[in-house]
Amino acid sequence: MKFLDQAKIYVRSGDGGDGVTAFRREKYIEFGGPDGGKGGRGGDIIFEAVDNLNTLIDFRYTQHFRARKGGNGAGSDRTGAAAQDVVIQVPVGTQIMDDDRETLLADLDKAGKRIVLCKGGDGGFGNAHYKTSANRAPRRSDKGWPGEERWVWLRLKLIADAGLVGLPNAGKSTFLSVVSAARPKIADYPFTTLHPQLGVVRLSMTEEFVLADIPGLIEGAHEGHGLGDRFLGHVERCAVLLHLIDGAAGDVVEAWRTIRTELDEYGGGLAEKPEIIVLNKADAMTPQQISGRKRALEKASGSKVMVMSGVARQGVDDVLRALYDVVAAARAERVENAETDDSEA
Repeated sequence: MKFLDQAKIYVRSGDGGDGVTAFRREKYIEFGGPDGGKGGRGGDIIFEAVDNLNTLIDFRYTQHFRARKGGNGAGSDRTGAAAQDVVIQVPVGTQIMDDDRETLLADLDKAGKRIVLCKGGDGGFGNAHYKTSANRAPRRSDKGWPGEERWVWLRLKLIADAGLVGLPNAGKSTFLSVVSAARPKIADYPFTTLHPQLGVVRLSMTEEFVLADIPGLIEGAHEGHGLGDRFLGHVERCAVLLHLIDGAAGDVVEAWRTIRTELDEYGGGLAEKPEIIVLNKADAMTPQQISGRKRALEKASGSKVMVMSGVARQGVDDVLRALYDVVAAARAERVENAETDDSEA
């Protein structure tokens, strides 16, 4: 299945049905009178987050969504039928942006979450609504109210607990394939990963988390160089970033600074997220190189640096445990905040 994380679509809710002008004409009723009914409500446009989708590819082929108009009223004071709502299903993590691509209209970050984006128009009144003691035979009836319409952008941000960042060929895809059942493309040239990948990492029967791998960043990614930084949105929701650095490539400090600069330029709170720095490809370095490059990286970053080899599975378990500890703490904090909000409500 092709991955698509952005789409522009047009949505329009249904117009309300028209009210009618009608009068009773019944043989055994002494006095007739107005009995024109009200029009039915137009259909709403509703977005719903569902679990069984992971791409917006369907919106490449269907870009216009329109709800039906409500039924017109009828005599005998009958109200027109309400039109059926149009429910648009999107993957969990989809954001709905206005046409300016900056105004956030809705963030569907949980399965089952719904938002009515465009409300259907109300039905117009029939002449029975306007009957008064002074106006016994009104001939006024109204047209239904028009629905709402707009162009919106859908942007998918994958739901993951931890995100992989690093330069191309840092070993991110290899690491994901080793620790999960995901099978990303792996090759010895840059940019083998062209779209985000998700993998579920299981440490035990009760300990697991979702890991996201995004295409590698290069210097100037925030200006559109390489594949740009558009995929960084997929790690905005992560509790922790795993920064993989190719230890065998040479200047590990410069590699770390390049990615940190891109995270700072992108914004979105990525630079403030907890970061676990890992010197990868230990199997391709001598002990002296590992020691020197680790020491230099710790001095530059001010953080502890872990060492591993994804291919040889050296140090992988320690890295996974460090990731899970941060993820578990973030989950506990979310639960505590949710309980606090419920108690205040």
